[in-house]
Amino acid sequence: METKVRDQIAQAVGRLPSGVFILTASSGDRRTGMLASWVQQAGFEPLALSVAVRKGRPIEPLIDESWHFVLNQIGTDPKPMFRHFGRGFEAGQDAFAGIEATNTPAGVVLADCANAISCRVHAKYESGDHWLYVGEVIDARCQDGFEPYVHVRRNGLNY
Repeated sequence: METKVRDQIAQAVGRLPSGVFILTASSGDRRTGMLASWVQQAGFEPLALSVAVRKGRPIEPLIDESWHFVLNQIGTDPKPMFRHFGRGFEAGQDAFAGIEATNTPAGVVLADCANAISCRVHAKYESGDHWLYVGEVIDARCQDGFEPYVHVRRNGLNY
Protein backbone atom coordinates (compact mmCIF):
# COMPACT_ATOMS: atom_id res chain seq x y z
CA MET A 1 0.00 0.00 0.00
CA GLU A 2 1.25 3.46 -0.90
CA THR A 3 2.55 5.49 2.10
CA LYS A 4 0.23 8.46 1.44
CA VAL A 5 -2.85 6.20 1.35
CA ARG A 6 -1.72 4.35 4.51
CA ASP A 7 -1.21 7.69 6.32
CA GLN A 8 -4.68 8.89 5.31
CA ILE A 9 -6.24 5.63 6.49
CA ALA A 10 -4.37 5.85 9.81
CA GLN A 11 -5.53 9.44 10.35
CA ALA A 12 -9.16 8.74 9.41
CA VAL A 13 -9.49 5.64 11.60
CA GLY A 14 -7.73 7.40 14.49
CA ARG A 15 -10.42 10.09 14.44
CA LEU A 16 -13.18 7.63 15.31
CA PRO A 17 -14.25 8.76 18.80
CA SER A 18 -14.59 6.23 21.59
CA GLY A 19 -15.06 6.08 25.30
CA VAL A 20 -12.35 4.70 27.53
CA PHE A 21 -13.08 1.87 29.90
CA ILE A 22 -11.42 -0.33 32.47
CA LEU A 23 -12.34 -3.83 31.32
CA THR A 24 -12.36 -6.23 34.26
CA ALA A 25 -12.85 -9.96 34.65
CA SER A 26 -12.44 -12.54 37.38
CA SER A 27 -12.32 -16.30 37.64
CA GLY A 28 -12.07 -18.02 41.02
CA ASP A 29 -9.72 -15.90 43.13
CA ARG A 30 -7.98 -14.37 40.09
CA ARG A 31 -9.00 -10.95 38.76
CA THR A 32 -7.52 -8.27 36.56
CA GLY A 33 -8.31 -5.12 34.62
CA MET A 34 -7.03 -3.26 31.58
CA LEU A 35 -7.65 -0.08 29.62
CA ALA A 36 -10.05 -0.65 26.71
CA SER A 37 -11.29 1.86 24.16
CA TRP A 38 -12.65 -0.40 21.44
CA VAL A 39 -16.14 -0.73 22.90
CA GLN A 40 -19.42 -0.42 21.00
CA GLN A 41 -23.09 -1.20 21.45
CA ALA A 42 -23.80 -4.32 19.40
CA GLY A 43 -27.55 -4.92 19.75
CA PHE A 44 -30.87 -3.91 21.27
CA GLU A 45 -32.59 -7.24 21.91
CA PRO A 46 -30.88 -8.60 23.79
CA LEU A 47 -28.98 -5.45 24.77
CA ALA A 48 -25.37 -6.22 23.84
CA LEU A 49 -21.92 -4.58 23.78
CA SER A 50 -18.71 -5.55 22.05
CA VAL A 51 -15.14 -5.09 23.27
CA ALA A 52 -11.88 -5.87 21.48
CA VAL A 53 -8.98 -7.40 23.43
CA ARG A 54 -5.49 -7.87 21.99
CA LYS A 55 -4.63 -11.57 21.83
CA GLY A 56 -2.51 -12.80 24.71
CA ARG A 57 -3.57 -10.16 27.25
CA PRO A 58 -3.80 -11.58 30.82
CA ILE A 59 -7.55 -10.80 30.93
CA GLU A 60 -8.34 -13.15 28.04
CA PRO A 61 -8.27 -16.47 29.98
CA LEU A 62 -10.35 -14.93 32.79
CA ILE A 63 -13.09 -13.88 30.36
CA ASP A 64 -12.89 -17.27 28.62
CA GLU A 65 -13.21 -19.16 31.94
CA SER A 66 -15.91 -17.02 33.57
CA TRP A 67 -17.71 -16.05 30.36
CA HIS A 68 -18.32 -12.59 31.93
CA PHE A 69 -16.76 -9.13 31.98
CA VAL A 70 -17.43 -5.63 33.35
CA LEU A 71 -16.86 -2.38 31.46
CA ASN A 72 -16.11 0.48 33.88
CA GLN A 73 -16.42 3.73 31.92
CA ILE A 74 -13.87 6.40 32.81
CA GLY A 75 -15.14 9.90 33.63
CA THR A 76 -13.91 13.25 32.25
CA ASP A 77 -10.77 13.20 34.44
CA PRO A 78 -9.03 10.12 33.04
CA LYS A 79 -5.56 10.74 34.49
CA PRO A 80 -5.87 8.66 37.69
CA MET A 81 -7.13 5.61 35.78
CA PHE A 82 -4.62 6.11 32.96
CA ARG A 83 -1.78 6.24 35.52
CA HIS A 84 -3.02 3.15 37.34
CA PHE A 85 -3.97 0.93 34.38
CA GLY A 86 -1.87 2.41 31.56
CA ARG A 87 1.21 0.24 32.03
CA GLY A 88 -0.81 -2.99 32.21
CA PHE A 89 -0.48 -5.88 34.63
CA GLU A 90 1.13 -9.28 34.47
CA ALA A 91 -0.98 -12.39 35.12
CA GLY A 92 -1.41 -12.80 38.87
CA GLN A 93 -0.50 -9.19 39.66
CA ASP A 94 -3.12 -7.27 41.72
CA ALA A 95 -4.54 -4.78 39.22
CA PHE A 96 -6.71 -3.16 41.88
CA ALA A 97 -4.16 -2.45 44.65
CA GLY A 98 -4.77 1.04 46.03
CA ILE A 99 -8.13 1.69 44.36
CA GLU A 100 -11.67 1.09 45.58
CA ALA A 101 -13.01 -1.99 43.80
CA THR A 102 -15.89 -4.38 44.46
CA ASN A 103 -16.04 -7.97 43.23
CA THR A 104 -19.26 -8.90 41.44
CA PRO A 105 -20.31 -12.14 39.73
CA ALA A 106 -19.36 -10.63 36.34
CA GLY A 107 -16.04 -9.02 37.29
CA VAL A 108 -14.85 -6.00 39.24
CA VAL A 109 -16.73 -2.70 39.61
CA LEU A 110 -14.58 0.38 40.27
CA ALA A 111 -15.91 3.14 42.55
CA ASP A 112 -14.32 6.02 40.62
CA CYS A 113 -15.87 5.36 37.23
CA ALA A 114 -18.85 7.00 35.54
CA ASN A 115 -20.64 3.73 34.75
CA ALA A 116 -20.13 0.02 35.23
CA ILE A 117 -21.81 -2.37 32.79
CA SER A 118 -21.75 -6.11 33.52
CA CYS A 119 -22.00 -8.54 30.60
CA ARG A 120 -22.31 -12.28 30.00
CA VAL A 121 -20.35 -13.30 26.91
CA HIS A 122 -22.62 -14.19 24.02
CA ALA A 123 -19.85 -14.83 21.49
CA LYS A 124 -16.12 -14.52 20.85
CA TYR A 125 -14.81 -13.76 17.36
CA GLU A 126 -11.31 -13.67 15.96
CA SER A 127 -10.42 -10.27 14.51
CA GLY A 128 -6.80 -10.33 13.35
CA ASP A 129 -4.56 -9.54 16.32
CA HIS A 130 -7.57 -9.04 18.67
CA TRP A 131 -10.48 -11.05 20.01
CA LEU A 132 -13.90 -9.42 19.75
CA TYR A 133 -16.15 -10.33 22.68
CA VAL A 134 -19.87 -9.66 22.37
CA GLY A 135 -21.61 -9.60 25.71
CA GLU A 136 -25.25 -9.43 26.74
CA VAL A 137 -25.76 -6.67 29.32
CA ILE A 138 -26.95 -8.23 32.59
CA ASP A 139 -26.46 -5.38 35.09
CA ALA A 140 -25.31 -1.77 35.28
CA ARG A 141 -24.53 1.02 37.71
CA CYS A 142 -24.53 4.72 36.80
CA GLN A 143 -22.93 7.36 39.00
CA ASP A 144 -24.74 10.68 39.15
CA GLY A 145 -22.52 13.65 38.36
CA PHE A 146 -20.04 11.71 36.21
CA GLU A 147 -19.67 12.44 32.52
CA PRO A 148 -17.87 9.96 30.27
CA TYR A 149 -14.44 10.72 28.83
CA VAL A 150 -14.28 10.69 25.01
CA HIS A 151 -11.03 9.70 23.34
CA VAL A 152 -9.73 10.37 19.81
CA ARG A 153 -6.42 8.86 18.75
CA ARG A 154 -3.87 10.52 16.45
CA ASN A 155 -3.35 7.32 14.51
CA GLY A 156 -5.63 4.37 13.79
CA LEU A 157 -2.75 1.94 13.34
CA ASN A 158 -1.74 1.69 17.01
CA TYR A 159 -2.88 2.57 20.52
